[in-house]
Amino acid sequence: MNTFGRKFRVSIFGESHGELIGVVLDGVQPGIELSEEDFVQDLARRKSGAKGTTPRIEEDKPMLVSGVYEGCTTGAPLTIVFRNMNTKSSDYSQFAAMPRPGHADLTAALKWDDYQDPRGSGHFSGRLTLPIVAAGVVAKKMLYSLTILDETPAKEVTARLVELGGSSDEQTWQEAIDKAMEEGDSLGAVVECTVPEIDPGYGEPFWDSVESTIAHAIFSIPGVRGLEFGDGFQAAGMKGSEHNDPIGADGRPLKNGAGGVNGGITNGAPLTFRVAFKPTSSIRKAQQTFNFQTGEMDTLEIKGRHDACFALRTPVVVEAMTAIALADLVLLK
Repeated sequence: MNTFGRKFRVSIFGESHGELIGVVLDGVQPGIELSEEDFVQDLARRKSGAKGTTPRIEEDKPMLVSGVYEGCTTGAPLTIVFRNMNTKSSDYSQFAAMPRPGHADLTAALKWDDYQDPRGSGHFSGRLTLPIVAAGVVAKKMLYSLTILDETPAKEVTARLVELGGSSDEQTWQEAIDKAMEEGDSLGAVVECTVPEIDPGYGEPFWDSVESTIAHAIFSIPGVRGLEFGDGFQAAGMKGSEHNDPIGADGRPLKNGAGGVNGGITNGAPLTFRVAFKPTSSIRKAQQTFNFQTGEMDTLEIKGRHDACFALRTPVVVEAMTAIALADLVLLK
């Protein structure tokens, strides 16, 4: 449904063009210093405005409405909300008759008997990653403040764009974005996430393995199409002697083909994985799709404000989801 986690529970609510969106966090450790200023850096990384991102600019000011007292978390459910201010709902009226290819317009209508909020893609919008990033700020603080055997379980969670439009050469990215925008089209990208220092022993076999827990969180991000740890899909073409990670004298792997996980449990090597994001589905370029009003195939030209490459804004979202998943695993241990 709309809640993730067992010990650290994250529940999101709201729609893209509704009055507000937000998140409720249960299981937050008491005594963590927290203010609105703590969210500024990560929220700015998700914000639109750069070339290739949507021209919809929101204030994205977090409001801490429960779970914080005198600058510290209380241990009670922590609620953070954001108001939606810059909306143009009329841009979405055309999709009732002609649902957008690649979007949830049709599946949402079928599942919820046309009662869904279609404005700005409603509850299916990438706008809902905003409260996720806010939850990630809290999760990161928990990871850095919790102590297990006098050590923090994870000291850093970082993600960055490593491929855009099929190219890993950063020098070509802006040109590719410019071309896609000129053609009214869009681009996908790949984000790599690393937790360079993480203790061994987190995760459980099978249902609560590190990979399955992180995958559950990562695939909840709108637009994710693939996920691989370590050598990933390349491992299928390797020999065991190539993929296996020899163990060093300190008990940690000497290389990292497994991406920091063996048997669903962190092995002490950096946790490393890559996330594939699809191209933005809402494009200006004309598309052929079914018109349910006329009962015939028709040409759809999408209006509105959309990212040419929404993945430009996703590294911080990947970080947030990873921190949320790890915080839950740490509390489960």
